[in-house]
Amino acid sequence: MQQGKIVILTGAGISAESGLGTFRDAGGLWSQVRIEDVATPEAFARDPARVHDFYNGRRAQAASAEPNPAHHALARLQARHPGGVVIVTQNVDNLHERAGAEVLHMHGELAAALCARCDHRWPAPEEMGADTPCPACGAPAARPDVVWFGEMPYRMEEIAGHLQDAALFVAIGTSGQVYPAAGFVEEARLCGAETLELNLDASDVSRAFDRHAVGKASEIVPAWVEEVLGGA
Repeated sequence: MQQGKIVILTGAGISAESGLGTFRDAGGLWSQVRIEDVATPEAFARDPARVHDFYNGRRAQAASAEPNPAHHALARLQARHPGGVVIVTQNVDNLHERAGAEVLHMHGELAAALCARCDHRWPAPEEMGADTPCPACGAPAARPDVVWFGEMPYRMEEIAGHLQDAALFVAIGTSGQVYPAAGFVEEARLCGAETLELNLDASDVSRAFDRHAVGKASEIVPAWVEEVLGGA
């Protein structure tokens, strides 16, 4: 069994085998739609209906997806190592939770709504539109509770504390292109953590990791978890 705290960062690659597309690969989401049109505060102010249509589609797709063996393996690791495994995700789907894990969503959640007027949060309905009212203040200002480009990710102080305490930092299915998450490996290294990257291909920050495993998340993540648990 791994000794000390394990901090795991997951990105779009862990959900790709569940049918949820990645973002920056060839054919990824940002090659199909412009970030500036659907994933910035300015886009929402300019055309909220278009932004809602985009996220309604993503919400429906995420709801129909199922956790894959990588999600289940991390949930098992967390259950067997109580308090010692922290999972931070860049993903806005809820596949980790549906596999039984507890996670820190640094980029928000598709299943949640946020009032752009009063900051009230509530479970998102299947579809939202420009006239969807906030249940707290009544303003037609509902938006997806996701972190858009130009906004500050959630729970950064809490995540920084975990990185400082980590004995092992693991990145799974990340591109290494989106900050601040891409800088987590350096933060962990500076605090003395061992570092491991599990990915389908090399990322933009692969050189910063001590060890690597390359392959499908559904194969390499369960194999690594079995190694950590000692085959138990």
